[in-house]
Amino acid sequence: MCGRFSLHTPPKVIKQVFNLELLPEIQPRYNIAPSTPILVVRKIDGKNRADLLRWGLIPHWAKEKKSSYSLINARAETVSTKSVFRESFKRRRCLIPADGFYEWKKLNGKKEPWYITIPDQEVFAFAGLWDHWEGPGETIESTTIIVTEACDKLRHIHDRMPVIVDRIDFERWLVPVAGEEKKELELLRPWQREISLHRVSSAVNKATAEGQELIKAV
Repeated sequence: MCGRFSLHTPPKVIKQVFNLELLPEIQPRYNIAPSTPILVVRKIDGKNRADLLRWGLIPHWAKEKKSSYSLINARAETVSTKSVFRESFKRRRCLIPADGFYEWKKLNGKKEPWYITIPDQEVFAFAGLWDHWEGPGETIESTTIIVTEACDKLRHIHDRMPVIVDRIDFERWLVPVAGEEKKELELLRPWQREISLHRVSSAVNKATAEGQELIKAV
């Protein structure tokens, strides 16, 4: 799964990589946790647009925002068939900018946090889905991160990882084409290129912890 990540890349770099004209006000974050607002890039009226959406997808048909409907991850293997994700996969896709993410390794009954980055990319993108939910006096736009099998280098830490979309495939992911679902599912594969990883302090285990020291190797 993917339960924590970081985004501290300068806004001007994010705008350039994701072809954005505008960017909402964001602060460097080193321990982004579920249920908080996260930066999401969508295709709106033919242009890339960045907004802050709640991390934890609530399907539009949910009668209320129950925790059982607040889904932080979607499995690549079932994202096109599972009822809670199927319509979003067809119509509401997004990219979620990140510059690193955390996974936990089970060791002697404890969970040891590791931080993972892509060496040649200052910022990259998770494959995501989004939805729009309306309740009594409340509207929530929410998102989820798609996960897949871990790549070889990461498998000794965890068996799953977030889907990372190659930059050349940004448009292909953001703009679904009718009848091309099977080919588009091929984008939801383990990362094929180099990654870097190092162990970090258990301070990151606390969802409210923040600061650059969280990503430093120990």
